[in-house]
Amino acid sequence: MFPGGRVNPRQMKSMMKRMGISSEEIEDVEEIIIRTKSKELLFSDAAVTVMTVQGQKTFQIVGEPEIRERAPEEGSKISGEDVSLVVEQAGVSEEEAISALKECNGQPAEAILKLMSSK
Repeated sequence: MFPGGRVNPRQMKSMMKRMGISSEEIEDVEEIIIRTKSKELLFSDAAVTVMTVQGQKTFQIVGEPEIRERAPEEGSKISGEDVSLVVEQAGVSEEEAISALKECNGQPAEAILKLMSSK
């Protein structure tokens, strides 16, 4: 793109500005954590640059991550009593009761109301 591969940083910044691209470095970054379902990537000492192109922000992280496995989330505990109560009160199957309880964070009254209103 550039003959000889040499570009003056000032010229580069000027060209980027003309194309509507801005970039800035985020100072004093302490740590960055990227979580997936199975692991975490922890960047303790990273450099972060934000580029804005046509209103869209892109974050660039430079550093070495520490990779940790994640323990499966326990979520809300659903008791057998709650399942039985929802089955009895809403007149649904156990599978439907469990699904409704999960959606309502283990709250039987909410699950019953939800199931009753959907009938």
